[in-house]
Amino acid sequence: MSRSFGTALVAAALLAGGCLDPESGATAPAPVIHTQSAGMNGIYVNAYLVETEHGVVAVDAMLTVSDAIALRQKLDGLGKPLLAVLLTHGHPDHYNGVTELVRGLDAPILATAAVDQVIRRDDEAKAAQWTPVFGEEWPAARTFPSRIVASGETVALDGVSFQVEDLGPGESHADSIWVIKADPPIAFIGDAAFNGTHSYLSDGHSGEWLGNLDTLEQELGPDTVVYPGHGEQGTVGLLDPQRAYLHLYRDTVRSLSSGESLTPEAKESLTGVMKGHLPTDKLEFLIPLGADPVAAELAREAE
Repeated sequence: MSRSFGTALVAAALLAGGCLDPESGATAPAPVIHTQSAGMNGIYVNAYLVETEHGVVAVDAMLTVSDAIALRQKLDGLGKPLLAVLLTHGHPDHYNGVTELVRGLDAPILATAAVDQVIRRDDEAKAAQWTPVFGEEWPAARTFPSRIVASGETVALDGVSFQVEDLGPGESHADSIWVIKADPPIAFIGDAAFNGTHSYLSDGHSGEWLGNLDTLEQELGPDTVVYPGHGEQGTVGLLDPQRAYLHLYRDTVRSLSSGESLTPEAKESLTGVMKGHLPTDKLEFLIPLGADPVAAELAREAE
């Protein structure tokens, strides 16, 4: 993460009472954050509506058609125009619902080049894999980013400044976060940290994910309000449980693997260990799914 990004956050903390409009220099009212959370069928994913003085900015867009429609209904209930959709990363539970969210509207969809590339590369394969599972709840048409933003770029929307930072591979093949420069700063971190659910490790970048957590902890101030892709909002303190989860997962896979994969019995053992560490069934099905990718990752690290 760039030094300029960290400097911008420090400066933002000095802007008491709202957000600085970089064009006019005036301080806009602090935005109101509305959270839309899915249940089990939508894998407990969050999307956010950032209500500004005259409009709304969406951060991510849910997985299923039903949850995306509910998000659109929440947007319509605010009675303000949708100014933009900001995407944190390229997993379908964060972009699948864009089509329903922007239906009939003319709002840009913003993402980094890396996130855009992952979405376009993997979309058809993800649809082929998961449509048989979700049926009509998997949107038949998905809407991709329409505007690419560079890492460190600040986008001003109705007097509120959103800064994006490309984290690189981590929970996904290309993670990013969006930070509102306000007092206190507000960070939408996507799946850089889960809060109270088990984690997705099937993309096989757990080592780089740990590095991203260290970077976020260094760059996001202690007063930053953190909105994760799964689970309740918190502070940068929620990075610590995610770090502990990843270390335990990696250590357990290392001890159970024979090469680049785990046996079905070893995956059951892994699930038991992780549920002992985090005693919840929320996203429990993800635990064995990540076993082989992480085993392969650890084998590469050991070479």
